[in-house]
Amino acid sequence: MCGRFTLALTIGLGERFGVDDSGLSLTPRYNIAPSQQVPVIYVTPTGTRAVREMTWGLVPSWTRDLTGARPLINARADSLADRPSFRGPLARHRCLVPATGFYEWQKSGTQKIPVYIRRKDQAVFAFAGLYDILKGRDPPLWTFTIITTDPNTLVSQYHDRMPVVLNPGDEQRWLAPGPIGARELSSILAPCPDDILEAFPVSKGVNDPSQDGPHLIRRVGDRTLDQ
Repeated sequence: MCGRFTLALTIGLGERFGVDDSGLSLTPRYNIAPSQQVPVIYVTPTGTRAVREMTWGLVPSWTRDLTGARPLINARADSLADRPSFRGPLARHRCLVPATGFYEWQKSGTQKIPVYIRRKDQAVFAFAGLYDILKGRDPPLWTFTIITTDPNTLVSQYHDRMPVVLNPGDEQRWLAPGPIGARELSSILAPCPDDILEAFPVSKGVNDPSQDGPHLIRRVGDRTLDQ
């Protein structure tokens, strides 16, 4: 699964994803948690790429009562077409969720050690996501979920799922308007290659969603956890 991630940059998002980000006020984020807002890349009805803040935790457009709603922070790649909450967004509302890394937890006796996972080149990347819009509100509520897939060798040490880290070449394929076939879906939402990521233990401060700052992604100890 994916329950925490980072977007630690202030400039360059628009250039990286081909959008006008002048309306955003970016600050480095080191502990993004569900229910928080983050910039998400999507395609407008006119076919133009755009970015806007959306809330992490998808609320289907047909939801009537937010009081009892359970926002969906993750969506399994192998069941997107089968779940009513995801079927419509899969056909019409695919998106990119920019990130610089994400967290998992490694069991060590009775403890769970936070592990930070990022690209070895520390580049910004995108998770594959879906979004939906709950209308009938002022303003409408824009929410998103992050798609998960089988883990690659590195991530399998910590969890049996991992977020879909898109190959940059697949980002346009994912955003392209219209339905997407099962074969193409399987190709795009596959685990990312083992050799592009690294992992290392970090501060337990990330367990507290109120904490934020670069200290959360500093390596703890000398042991590197990637293979």
